[in-house]
Amino acid sequence: MRKLNTKSFVAIGMLSSLSFVLMLIKFPIPPFPAYLTVDFSDIPALIAGLMYGPLAAVLVELIKNFIDYLMIGSEAGIPIGNFANFIAGIVFVLPTYFVFKKLNKNWGLAVSLVAGTIFMSVFMSILNYVAILPAYIILLGWDPMSTSALRQLVVAAILPFNMIKGLIVTVIFLLIYTRMRNWIEKQAVYKNA
Repeated sequence: MRKLNTKSFVAIGMLSSLSFVLMLIKFPIPPFPAYLTVDFSDIPALIAGLMYGPLAAVLVELIKNFIDYLMIGSEAGIPIGNFANFIAGIVFVLPTYFVFKKLNKNWGLAVSLVAGTIFMSVFMSILNYVAILPAYIILLGWDPMSTSALRQLVVAAILPFNMIKGLIVTVIFLLIYTRMRNWIEKQAVYKNA
């Protein structure tokens, strides 16, 4: 694991701030429920991961959600949405990072982003079914759902939404990465020096 120095922490702070701002710019995808929104706040975490390693990516996701909770708050009083966003970011960025480091080819980033999207979609579907949606039902007073209705919501909305969101973020990140690739690789080389 790479050690983080002062320059790394400054970059992580800047990427976390950018990630927070990108988290504020979100939009729903019809016909999915309005509370499912797409934002591009995982892109700075992906950049941090490629430059400084997985710990940097985790820190960007953590700081982004911490700032969001302090500045915006939560409908439920406790940061369920921030927790879900943090976990979704981690299970998207970390598999992407590890698969990319394993493949380390020109086409490897696209494959690793698709792998991260699949992993995030499946993991978040399970987490939504087991914990997140039941927490919202209890804390926000949503109408209670039967197990089959909850399962149908996860399969019909959560899973496909996360797949689409992951693919949108993948395309945008690949477009950004093609422009920033040399700079990102140079930062990673300087970090390893």
